[in-house]
Amino acid sequence: METIKLTEPEDTKEVNLKELLSERKTVRAFQNKAVPLDVLSYVLWSSYGFKKGGGRVVPSAGALYPLDIYVVMMQGVYHYLPDTHSLKLVKKGDLRNSIARASLSQMWMAQAPVMLIITVEYRRITGKYGDRGIRYALIEAGNVSQNIFLSTIYKGLGCGIVGAFHDDMVKDASGIEKTHEPLLIMPVGYSQQ
Repeated sequence: METIKLTEPEDTKEVNLKELLSERKTVRAFQNKAVPLDVLSYVLWSSYGFKKGGGRVVPSAGALYPLDIYVVMMQGVYHYLPDTHSLKLVKKGDLRNSIARASLSQMWMAQAPVMLIITVEYRRITGKYGDRGIRYALIEAGNVSQNIFLSTIYKGLGCGIVGAFHDDMVKDASGIEKTHEPLLIMPVGYSQQ
């Protein structure tokens, strides 16, 4: 399977958190323009990557990290591997239309050059915390999605967020692990607005 090693994320300007938060909005119209791999690298690292010196950029109950992120692009679906900051090919082909159809036919999503699918493998966290672990995983997904919003704004991109979809249809279309339950789909690209 094809693996893409991502570049080390770099800051290109000073971050003003208040400005980023003020600019945060849901985008549903994207330009037909690819997201450069170094920009995608930054967004993925910001979402679930490892900090220098250890630890991740988001908290996780018991440091169990039950989430996974899948990247849907024209070339195919990739699994983000935070420990090596790389992408591993899961399924070839442009599946954005299939995923949009699985998302209650919200076809605006398919315009985005990238879709990030945040998934959870509950057994990684419920083994320690029981049913309470489900709540902890959902809190973690909220942290990840906000980091995606903020990092996309910082990099000049727009971002949407979708929670309305048929789980099994998304899994079948994207080829993600059967034990990984999709929680959110976040279309990413250059905004038309």
